[in-house]
Amino acid sequence: MLSPYDWQESITQRAQYIENRLRSGSPIVGLSIDEGCILYTYRKNVRKVYEVYDRVMFSAIGQQADVESMRVTSIDFAHQEGYAHSEEDVTIGRLVGFALSGPMKRAFGDLTIAPFVIHALFAEMNAKPDEDLFIWLHYDGDFVAHRHFAVAGGTGPVEQRMRDYLSEKYDPKMKFDEAIRLADAAWRIGADRDGNGQPDDELFRGAYPEIGFLERNVDRVRRFRLIQEEAKRFP
Repeated sequence: MLSPYDWQESITQRAQYIENRLRSGSPIVGLSIDEGCILYTYRKNVRKVYEVYDRVMFSAIGQQADVESMRVTSIDFAHQEGYAHSEEDVTIGRLVGFALSGPMKRAFGDLTIAPFVIHALFAEMNAKPDEDLFIWLHYDGDFVAHRHFAVAGGTGPVEQRMRDYLSEKYDPKMKFDEAIRLADAAWRIGADRDGNGQPDDELFRGAYPEIGFLERNVDRVRRFRLIQEEAKRFP
């Protein structure tokens, strides 16, 4: 039987293991502008930004099997909520709070099962930029809500540098192209894990930008666009 000390030591080792795995993940930048919500990252072989519901999308760093599990769980929960209640009831607050956080907390604290190796960023577009919401979801099930912009990176210090940069440069009135350039600059700060002024070659070599865009001022039901080729215009 584990003593409280043994359990705490095991939890610490589990957290260190997950954080070491996440260090090499491509950062994610979320921005809210008049035209809509943006999730920006770089990808190589595997897609990184996903639509969940009409006004909801997410991206994640981590083990691909866990990312896929989160994607499927999120979509299933969102559609059940939309069917049982209404489209307006499908929010990332309910999604993360009810469907994702609890199972992640249990998996992290139960030493008999594998934890989730994942760090996610959810975006929800609403009627106005000030009402848009981002939720940062940690591997242990903890989550934090943000307005205007949010980031997810491989380490805490990396995320802080990205947030500091966006705090200085962010303008909700910026146009889409300006927002993409800002997101790219913030991503490069996050990808500079060693603080030497350049993105780590491991993250940058062979990668290209992937953008999830929820468009606010359009008549069609589906607001989500996945942009890859167009993003290559922004070096």
